[in-house]
Amino acid sequence: MNKKIIACGVMLVSAFMVNPLSAQEQPVEKSNNLNTYRVTATKVNDLVHTKLDVSFDYAKRYLYGKEWVTLKPHFYATDSLTLDAQGMDIKTVALVGAKGNIPLKYVYNDNKLYIALNKKYTNTEKYTVYIAYTAKPDELKVKGSAAITDAKGLYFINPDGTDKNKPTQIWTQGETESSSAWFPTIDKPDQKTTEEISMTVKSKYTTLSNGKLVSQKANTDGTRTDTWKMDLPHSPYLFMMAVGEFKITKDTYKGKEVSYYLEPKFAPYAKQIFGKTPDMIQFYSNLLGLDYPWNKYAQVVARDYVSGAMENTTATLHGEQVQKTDRELLDENEEGTIAHELFHQWFGDYVTAESWSNLTMNESFATFGEVIWHGHDEGQDAEDKSRYSKLQSYLGSTKKGESPVLARFYYGDKEDMFDNISYAKGSIILYALKNQMGDAAFYKSLNRYLTTNAFKNGETHQLRLAMEEVTGKDWSPYFNQWYYNGGHPVLSIDYGYENGKATIKVKQTQDSSVQTFTLPIKIDIYAGGKKIRKEILINSREQSFSFEVSAKPDLIDFDVDKILVGETNDNKTAENYYFQYKNAPSYANRIEALQFIMQSKARSGQLVLLEGLKDKSADLRALSIDGINLEDAQIKAAALPILLQIAKTDKNTEVRSVAILKLAETGDQAYKTLVLASLKDRSYKVIAAGVDGLAKLAPQESIAALASLDEDTKGHIAPSIATLYIKEPKDEYQAFYDNIMLTGDRNKVFAVVGQYFQYLRANNNPAVTEKGIMNISAAIERLKLQSYLNKQLSGAYTAASQAKTQQAAAVSGEAKAKLSKQAELFKKGAADLEKE
Repeated sequence: MNKKIIACGVMLVSAFMVNPLSAQEQPVEKSNNLNTYRVTATKVNDLVHTKLDVSFDYAKRYLYGKEWVTLKPHFYATDSLTLDAQGMDIKTVALVGAKGNIPLKYVYNDNKLYIALNKKYTNTEKYTVYIAYTAKPDELKVKGSAAITDAKGLYFINPDGTDKNKPTQIWTQGETESSSAWFPTIDKPDQKTTEEISMTVKSKYTTLSNGKLVSQKANTDGTRTDTWKMDLPHSPYLFMMAVGEFKITKDTYKGKEVSYYLEPKFAPYAKQIFGKTPDMIQFYSNLLGLDYPWNKYAQVVARDYVSGAMENTTATLHGEQVQKTDRELLDENEEGTIAHELFHQWFGDYVTAESWSNLTMNESFATFGEVIWHGHDEGQDAEDKSRYSKLQSYLGSTKKGESPVLARFYYGDKEDMFDNISYAKGSIILYALKNQMGDAAFYKSLNRYLTTNAFKNGETHQLRLAMEEVTGKDWSPYFNQWYYNGGHPVLSIDYGYENGKATIKVKQTQDSSVQTFTLPIKIDIYAGGKKIRKEILINSREQSFSFEVSAKPDLIDFDVDKILVGETNDNKTAENYYFQYKNAPSYANRIEALQFIMQSKARSGQLVLLEGLKDKSADLRALSIDGINLEDAQIKAAALPILLQIAKTDKNTEVRSVAILKLAETGDQAYKTLVLASLKDRSYKVIAAGVDGLAKLAPQESIAALASLDEDTKGHIAPSIATLYIKEPKDEYQAFYDNIMLTGDRNKVFAVVGQYFQYLRANNNPAVTEKGIMNISAAIERLKLQSYLNKQLSGAYTAASQAKTQQAAAVSGEAKAKLSKQAELFKKGAADLEKE
């Protein structure tokens, strides 16, 4: 699974007060405060085959199901069967016999179906139970998580067709244990079963499920029954169905079908969205030494999806953010998510984490898969950038080096496992292990793990044993440190030079409760025009190292390969950073140097930023643009021609946008032509920059300029319009914000909710305030955004209430009454949010 908001990088670009509001990684919970050891589910019975025949009641949001589930005792003989069955009406439970079905006694309680079998079965005997049932997912009271915002398993989207802007669809989401909300099963990841699903749907709809479409039967009532069959075993949470008016675009990989299911509007862009998929399959197959193991690979895009994407076996389901036109693709794509879910087909589907405690065996690998795909597709710099972003994402959710254990057997809820530890940290731990082990041994070890545990389950110990078998080396110290203990090192590093020796003093300053790390580190010393490679071993809280050199070092590049899963704080000088950018140009070194230089306006550093304007990485070009000091006449003279060229011709639309804004911020009317021209660009980002730039150069013309834009464009640059409306908060502008709150998806709401608050704070009409607070709350409830927005909004509302109260104290009459009423409304809004 790819967590769209938590891990996948959706950033909230709005602001509540002064600080930008961003989709923070959920704070990681300290496992040592939890005392329930999460054992792997005990196997009493094993699933063998699951056959389903289902139809749908759109009006009631029901699924009518018939199931034939075949099982056998795992080891010990048993005369009972317990199935997970959430929120169902159970109609019939019977044993399938040669001469007909035999009714079985059962008790249905607390979402469990307890069945008394007709006899005691041994583990050499299979038996099949028939169950007729009705699933009622919309009546099921379940708890989601930050990663997966709902857990009712089966979703009816616009089933009545009342929303003309949204298609009617049905889709499922099984992870973690929600498949049992639409069919009775043993809903645990350590179960594996083959599968057959027959879906009866209206003839106009297309269906998708796991495996192969083996038959389609037209019925006399205007419906059609599609049967999908999965001959290879996989876990119940990976079962899936999707129903809707999808248009299928077909591709191939070695004769296997690779297909893309999209809404008709987006079908012309299917190859632009998903077209690299066959190359990805080839790349991963070659790398792992194990060809894609399933009979097909489909990707479908669903509306109102509850997370980012889900790696259902042979049939990944994506949220609508992946569905873009060619114009939208100019600005961004979801290639990382596409790669992530595909890598799961090996790590997660072919071999599945045997329990949620071992989620790292699924998600760390899929996130690692993103990183290496970027490297294969775009080069080492792109790989390093991806890896660097994972590291920063992880570090940003921690304090003092504290974080939970990766292989985590103590947690509050299984949903808590879907965090920055299982995803980001786990991926860079794998990358560091690859660096230490060597690529050939690492990928041979992954092949050994996959082939040894094919169509079964795995845990971290099995990965370690595979690596030891391949390399002949005991990897227990590495696993003990990174998988079975938590936290990361925080290194304080002091570089020095004395008596012809370069000195390095290292202190591990992470919290005393965090382990002391053993860290093999590569160091490059640049001195006297030469580079000297050294290797050191850090294994205590405080150590010193010294090396003979021919001159005072220009730079000591600590952790040359940038594989340290931790933080470093050192005493490098400005000159060290200037040298670093030019002479030790890994991605991490370049961004670190540029970030340091941006803290100062020193001309020597600004000269480095001028070089950064031509950096091969688009985000570092954008960073350099942001840091250029145009108050320095010499730098300005050198930078402006480059910025103008970038604004006109850079291949990256984000870089062009940043350059346009930088030029507009000069206030020089000479750039008005550039800004107006950008309003006619194909890129939405560039148009948004034009709107923002015009607001700086000719604010009186900015509102009027919006009239030249079509509604599609306005919808794509909503954050810029939302910011513009704050400057003159007219009552009639509220309709713009409310439309997004009432109909927008998560990304659209996040993009403007901060500006909406600022508009409400700037507007002086209590009726506007009341309606705005109400509609923001409706959006939070509709999209289940409480964990992201309630706390920040509550604080913002409280501050606004206090400000309005102060303003009211300074005036009288009607103005005082309005401000006082607004203060009350903001205060009540804060209180309501705090209750939830």
